[in-house]
Amino acid sequence: MSPALINYFMILLFKRIVFFLLFILSSLRLFPQTERVHGRIRVTADGHFLEYTDGRPFFWLGDTGWELFQKLKKEEIEKYFDNRIAKGFNVIQCVILHDGPDQYGDLPLYHHDPEKPVEKYFELVDWAVKKAREKNLVLALLPCWGDMVTGIRSKVPPLFNEKNAYTFGLFLGKRYKDYPNIIWVAGGDNPAFVDTADWRPVFRAMIKGIREGTGQQALITYHPWGENSSTVYWKDENTLDFNMMQSGHRTHDLPVWEWIKRDRSLLPAKPVLDGEPNYEDHPVNWDNKNGYFRAYDVRKQLYRSVFAGACGVTYGHHAIWQFYNARDKKPIAYADRYWTEALDRPGAFQAGYLKKLIASRSINRRVPDQTIIESGQGEKGEYITAFHGADSSYLMVYLPVGKKVGIYTASLKATEVIAWWFNPKSGKSLKIGLFQKKTIMSFMPPETGTGNDWVLVMDSTEKLFSEPGSITANGR
Repeated sequence: MSPALINYFMILLFKRIVFFLLFILSSLRLFPQTERVHGRIRVTADGHFLEYTDGRPFFWLGDTGWELFQKLKKEEIEKYFDNRIAKGFNVIQCVILHDGPDQYGDLPLYHHDPEKPVEKYFELVDWAVKKAREKNLVLALLPCWGDMVTGIRSKVPPLFNEKNAYTFGLFLGKRYKDYPNIIWVAGGDNPAFVDTADWRPVFRAMIKGIREGTGQQALITYHPWGENSSTVYWKDENTLDFNMMQSGHRTHDLPVWEWIKRDRSLLPAKPVLDGEPNYEDHPVNWDNKNGYFRAYDVRKQLYRSVFAGACGVTYGHHAIWQFYNARDKKPIAYADRYWTEALDRPGAFQAGYLKKLIASRSINRRVPDQTIIESGQGEKGEYITAFHGADSSYLMVYLPVGKKVGIYTASLKATEVIAWWFNPKSGKSLKIGLFQKKTIMSFMPPETGTGNDWVLVMDSTEKLFSEPGSITANGR
């Protein structure tokens, strides 16, 4: 073969290799790694956590973007998504149906009929679902606010009955069945029944429609109203895949750790999380005369639910859930800033630090264990929570108030331990030192008192862990 011919074939081979590589890179852009490799989200075999179908753990870190479809244009949605992703959020909770139009003037339904969806409106939902998928972001979609089923708050006749609830659920399920980045949430800040009425048949019909529409691939939970759990309404049947509670916004330090423990102990075992704890910058009990929940109040509830065994947790901001902006005549319940000014509030960053902390040890191999706390336990705002790794290689203790704490180390298999203080405000760790393990060990945090919360981390030296929170959270 002549040198010229050899050169020709070499050039041709080179071009084909380049084309192949470009194709692969294009595929990676079109189908991000999380979806392409890891699949849908499911419940773990032990029933307590969430994971992808390939076994990769999924730690739910949600944000409440309830009014997203009604209040934002596409460029604003993308700005919001990017901000949340940068902080470590991997779930956005949002509601599809609203009473009014979206920012393009399109209503969701013709004549308020759930069997007559408006295509133009749902094209915006389509766009957001696809954009979220491109960014490896899960949307926890509520078909509607629960009041459209119950009418309990609006005092107007509800939109849904069993027939059209099933039809609408089937429509949603079929339309979004190919998107693995959707988790479905029934309820919508409402009860499923009260003493005088039972709306479970309507919710069941909607859930049935979603399941059938997705080919039984849907992962479904229920968002109840304040200071309630989905287990109040559904514990005696297998309607839901995992449970959600709302500790809400009435007062400080509601015992969410006890509610998580209660729901986690039910059989069959199902994951549970607080899908709406007190929001940052939300007026206490909805009245600004009572003051506002701030980042410290948020951290206490996030940490204590997760340390009690939740599969994740949701953060929220009072201006962001309603996307309060200059176009609004007035905010709901005394929001004290626009949503764009709330994006970088301290609590949002600090929620991400929690996710990184959990991911730096084990996301789905956590065992809640209050026996770890030998001394220093308090009540309400000072209640301490703790857990250890399933292999007993580490333990963590959350102190909502900085003070001396005594640790019972029986759950830690080690002769030597490395102890750390992790700061939930900054996400930074401080190494305390290397110690011979004793049955009871005591520690004092660097700063004490209210407002100075800490996490004590104790590691077996045999595991060679990095410092707490140092590994980028991978529980997407």
